[in-house]
Amino acid sequence: MQTDKPILDPCCGGRMFWFDKNNPHVLFCDNREFEGDLWRGVRPFEVRPDIIADFTALPFSDELFWHVVFDPPHLTRPSETGWQYKKYGKLPKEWQPFIKAGFDECWRVLKTNGTLVFKWNEENVTTGSIIEAIGRKPLYGNRSGKASKTHWLCFVKIKAV
Repeated sequence: MQTDKPILDPCCGGRMFWFDKNNPHVLFCDNREFEGDLWRGVRPFEVRPDIIADFTALPFSDELFWHVVFDPPHLTRPSETGWQYKKYGKLPKEWQPFIKAGFDECWRVLKTNGTLVFKWNEENVTTGSIIEAIGRKPLYGNRSGKASKTHWLCFVKIKAV
């Protein structure tokens, strides 16, 4: 599959961190659509990707995007009827190969000299464990959030010399 959009968000969910949730330069993907509420009918929430796709098997050509933002599910124990599951999804029990496969797919569709930003929240799994699972070290990163549990990690796909 081809696209003229230079940016990919392969697990967009509710597009929560985007300032422009309809940015015309971004291809928003997720493995689901959802429309409902997160809490007693007063917290509407929707997941409306441009394309429904599994981030571990993306339907795109190699080296298609200049920028990829990878924000996979990060919770291991949410109730499948609770608001956190509806909003963020859930990691499988064997999360390491799942996250590695997702990262590898994001890397595959990233152009040489492109950037990949990996957003991770340490509520259940440490960032160090994630870096170990994907087998790549970020170029740099930043902690954010009320308890500094969310990490933004930047990778650059530099051509090997």
